[in-house]
Amino acid sequence: MLRLFNTLTKTFDEVRPIEPGVVKMYTCGPTVYRDAHIGNLRSYFMADWIRRALLAQGLQVVHIKNITDVGHMRQEVLERGEDKVIAAALAEGKTAGEIAEFYTERFLSDESKVNILPAQEFPKATDHIEEMVEIVVELERKGLAYEVQGNVYFEVGSFPGYGKLSGNKAAAELLEAVRVEVDPLKRDARDFTLWKKAEPGRLLKWPSPWGDGFPGWHIECSAMSIKYLGRKFDIHTGGVDNIFPHHEGEIAQSEGFTGEPVVNIWTHGQHLLADGVKMSKSMGNSYILSDIESQGIEPLAFRYLCLTARYNTRLNFTFSSLKAAQRGLLRLRNMAWEWSMLPSQNGQNKADISEWHGRFMERVNDNLDLPGALALTWEMVRSELPPQAKLEAMKSFDDILGLDLNRGERAYQVPQEVKLKVSDRSDKRTRDDYQNADAIRNALSEEGYVVQDARGDTRVRPKTAWEKRQEAWHSFSSSVEVPSLIDEPDAAELTIGMVACNYLSDVQRCLDSALNWVGDRNVEVVVVDNGSADGTDRWLEEKAAVEPRLRIIHTDHVLGEGAVKSILLKQARGKTVVMLDTSVEVSGDIFGPIEEALGDSTIGVTGPFGLRTNDLHHFHDGEGESGFMDAMQAYCFAFRRARLKDVGLPRETFRFYRNLDLDYSFQFKDKGYKIVADTSLPVQLHEHRVWSALAEGERDELSKKNYRRFLDKWGDRTDLLVDSHHSN
Repeated sequence: MLRLFNTLTKTFDEVRPIEPGVVKMYTCGPTVYRDAHIGNLRSYFMADWIRRALLAQGLQVVHIKNITDVGHMRQEVLERGEDKVIAAALAEGKTAGEIAEFYTERFLSDESKVNILPAQEFPKATDHIEEMVEIVVELERKGLAYEVQGNVYFEVGSFPGYGKLSGNKAAAELLEAVRVEVDPLKRDARDFTLWKKAEPGRLLKWPSPWGDGFPGWHIECSAMSIKYLGRKFDIHTGGVDNIFPHHEGEIAQSEGFTGEPVVNIWTHGQHLLADGVKMSKSMGNSYILSDIESQGIEPLAFRYLCLTARYNTRLNFTFSSLKAAQRGLLRLRNMAWEWSMLPSQNGQNKADISEWHGRFMERVNDNLDLPGALALTWEMVRSELPPQAKLEAMKSFDDILGLDLNRGERAYQVPQEVKLKVSDRSDKRTRDDYQNADAIRNALSEEGYVVQDARGDTRVRPKTAWEKRQEAWHSFSSSVEVPSLIDEPDAAELTIGMVACNYLSDVQRCLDSALNWVGDRNVEVVVVDNGSADGTDRWLEEKAAVEPRLRIIHTDHVLGEGAVKSILLKQARGKTVVMLDTSVEVSGDIFGPIEEALGDSTIGVTGPFGLRTNDLHHFHDGEGESGFMDAMQAYCFAFRRARLKDVGLPRETFRFYRNLDLDYSFQFKDKGYKIVADTSLPVQLHEHRVWSALAEGERDELSKKNYRRFLDKWGDRTDLLVDSHHSN
């Protein structure tokens, strides 16, 4: 039987159903004010694999997954009386209900795409206010909660078991873990909200014995789990972020209400990192399923990737690893498709198949050792089992893996006319007419089909979206994959470098205007398409087909600014490098004056938009003046390529573009080079679309983080400033 790591007991506990033959399981579902990111989906995979493992062993599973359509995603949000569903509704000009319904449907669609079995119920928080109020009333009656000015708080000190899930038992530990401003209405800073008084004008509010208000973050899961699964059930799942304070609060409420333990096993999935760091919107790495699909990679490749690490260990997501997962998934699916076209064996090799299945289940039951189960799947594929037996074993494995390995039988159907062409090709091969046979094969490939010759047979299937995209152009997942040409000799007088990330009209304007003014110089234009999803990537390829000076480098997702600039500079071959932001329009010859300025070997960087500072804490533009500067803005940033050997590449810790130009400028200054501005350079600045697309608060947060990075490295280097040299 399945054993899971129980966060409550800190032991590996066997699932022993309270009701014989039936396992009851509750999963903390999404807060529906935006799309679930792939880190959320990893947690839902865990619950799905638990369910599939139990079903495979003959148990019934009653699975409940709530929908939080009130919006209390974090305790600090709750404490401020804010609501993310309402905030999202206001931002989009919709009602909170419309926003919640829209993102609920998106969530269910995403779960379907990754083959997560739908829960029996998806109860919504707003449909269960009455049940929540009932629990709060009972907790208050028992002396476990108290009311102050229309707010009801759970009194942590009255529940001795508080902290047993997370291990945060001491008062000081709890205060440190909560990390919010203390509500002056609380008796104890550790107490948490069960019911919050509605502020004037609040949209989502309900009547209660304490006046109009709305429920706390934790109470909804207590109410819905007890309603649908009873006062005692088997498994509760969620991510590690839920352990404290959410699940800790849920235990206190539920056990305070029922008077006894409610859940036998608490199981939590670990974080999904992205490029080595935790996913967050501010880091620009909070990927959603459509980000994967936009690269031609199918959602189930992400499911395959998550199989490669245990649910309770961290997994680092990269697009390189996702590509490898896509390749592995296609290999398994294509083998299943090939085996499915062979004649049946009528039950032969049953004992061998049973042995493989037993070994597979041993791994699954060992705390969901799915990496081991996946490795065993590949071991079986490479074994001496007959193909038909392999197919039968693979199907039984896939009941748990959930990779839809039989999809080929449905998706690989081809029209009759294609089958006739394949038959004609086979006839030509039989007659040793390989030239015409190859011509048919090539024509079918152009039409989007893969022709595979097997022993005594030829098979044909449609190309997948992934295969079509791979044929279109190569794409990189990180700067590490891109070869460096820095040590190679110059191959052009000038490199014009650009980073394109959507906003096609801006890319066209910048590129065309620059090419209009290069004259007869030997120039190359290097454009890094940074994961564009609006057709910019295709337009650039079409442009490069008719413009020999243009070279395109694609990334398979949006990389951070430091990384994508590093790619550009590693590939530049011009003696002079001019990096242009796509918000720039060149309106005259900027290249001659730039080359002239850089003819002075003491000058490291030039451009039109310089910055000055007296203290490194406040930069301002050069007040329309030309001359020596402390930094150069990235709109137009020019230097000799040879300087890269001394200065190095931009720091990749800068994911957001803002203030990277300061940091890179100081890399030049640190090596003794000067920065000079020429405000007469004929360029026009247009709207910076990335900046405009961000909310003001998000701009500030991202900019401040980068500025702190800058100050951490350069904050004591006032000796590099122009004013410091003048004062000497």
